[in-house]
Amino acid sequence: MTSVVFPGQGSQSIGMAKDFYDNFKSAKLLFEEIEDHSKIDIKNIIFNQNDNRLNLTQYTQISIFAASFIIFKTYCSEKNLDLKSINVMMGHSLGEYTALACSNKISLKDCCLILKKRGELMNDAVAPNKTGMAALIGKDANTIQDIIDKNKLKVEIANDNSNIQIVISGSIDEINNSKETFLNNGIKKFVVLNVSAAFHSKYMINAQKELSNEIDNLIFKDNNVKIISNYDSCIYSDTSKIKKNLQNQMANRVNWTQSVKKLENNGENKIIEIGPGQVLSGLIKRISNNFDIVSINEIADLK
Repeated sequence: MTSVVFPGQGSQSIGMAKDFYDNFKSAKLLFEEIEDHSKIDIKNIIFNQNDNRLNLTQYTQISIFAASFIIFKTYCSEKNLDLKSINVMMGHSLGEYTALACSNKISLKDCCLILKKRGELMNDAVAPNKTGMAALIGKDANTIQDIIDKNKLKVEIANDNSNIQIVISGSIDEINNSKETFLNNGIKKFVVLNVSAAFHSKYMINAQKELSNEIDNLIFKDNNVKIISNYDSCIYSDTSKIKKNLQNQMANRVNWTQSVKKLENNGENKIIEIGPGQVLSGLIKRISNNFDIVSINEIADLK
């Protein structure tokens, strides 16, 4: 059975999906449609080497979504891939929204508008340079949580990315103060990430509440594609549950490791990663070697 996964923030790169834009009229039209819905000059943000907006959260999310959505639609057209042949979709944080749009659970217009709002809320949730995130390499989430609890560290697990890669969120001071403790407890690498805030943590609670009201107004459609939610890593067909979990996503942990294990336990064996980069393929291979994984992020991958 085939599953499709979509990347989140951090996968962006200048020029992503440009080869699709240059070679497929349908891709060009989709870029224009997304720009019309969002009122953001996404092509200029993605394609302009001198434009630094791609790394600003309020633009990053809609840009990655645009690239991933357009690559997916082109892939489906070129490979005659029908949604009926896709059993499950999921995405990493922002990527969950891409999964919802690509599976036709929500409309393209609604996804553009909600991601524009999400990016703005996450960007404005806390004052600049007050909170942040760090990647910890070498231990799993349970071990990291034990270290946090035993040492009374004031940080939270934001992303459970694999058995050996965990991302934490917190204030800049608490992130920096925790480094020595983690390194003294077997963490091989501690990398402060270049992000604007402490995503998927308590610092996003107010933004999550505001976005939740916007999500309430979205129209979700039932179809055969199942969704694995970041919030609880469970597989859902019921759109009311998918919607509820989406409303809890922003201020809570991304349970990626458990989501991949859920795919495995569900008997999935083929995964197509759609979107810029190959971050998710790398994470999935660290979690399980029981998948046939294909990454599609440029035209050459269609062959």
